[in-house]
Amino acid sequence: MSEVARIALVGATGLIGRRVIELASTNSEVRLIGLARREVPLPRGARVEMFVAEPAKWGEVMEAVQPRALICALGTTWKKAGKDEAAFRAVDHDLVLASAAAALKAGTRHLVVVSAAGADRHAKNRYMRTKGEVEAALSQMAFKRLDILRPGLLRGPRPDDWRLAERLALVAAPLIDPLLMGSWRGMGSIDARDVAGAALRLALRAAPGRFIHDNDAMRRAARELARGTP
Repeated sequence: MSEVARIALVGATGLIGRRVIELASTNSEVRLIGLARREVPLPRGARVEMFVAEPAKWGEVMEAVQPRALICALGTTWKKAGKDEAAFRAVDHDLVLASAAAALKAGTRHLVVVSAAGADRHAKNRYMRTKGEVEAALSQMAFKRLDILRPGLLRGPRPDDWRLAERLALVAAPLIDPLLMGSWRGMGSIDARDVAGAALRLALRAAPGRFIHDNDAMRRAARELARGTP
């Protein structure tokens, strides 16, 4: 029997983080350790150790549990940040980098981070530019393995985050997705469960390097997790 892998998760309250918890709860290879700033409603039968603390204390938790990998699914929206540049950047940039640095200090050498299709530090769009800046900064850190997930439009229930433009795009996605070709294919929609499955599967890999995963690659990794492919 293979050794159970300790994997830390930040961003447990979000769409992808909740799916990571659900999938890890049915996977005997994983011992999931969640870190959050507030209490997290857990799905029935969840198998996760949740630590509620201010982000400044997350490093102490990671030092104590020594995870082999960190899954970072942190992120907010312009609306949730109160349409404030500093508040938005504090989560999507500063907290992501601080969490990664804390993991490194605790001895974790593998990071799986959820970014976004179209991430580019030179982009005019605030969201894409921030994601690109984060990717560039993480690439300079001393992780043995870095997996960057670049999902397109995320499908999944967001009861506490109603965005009209995104809802309209999701309605149109079944018609538009098959028409997307080439580099545009990565901008199509993907189920948050596939992104979460890919994050877990990739967190179990050991080969060193920096890897970027688009929608198709994430779906393949998610299928591997479901099949129990070593």
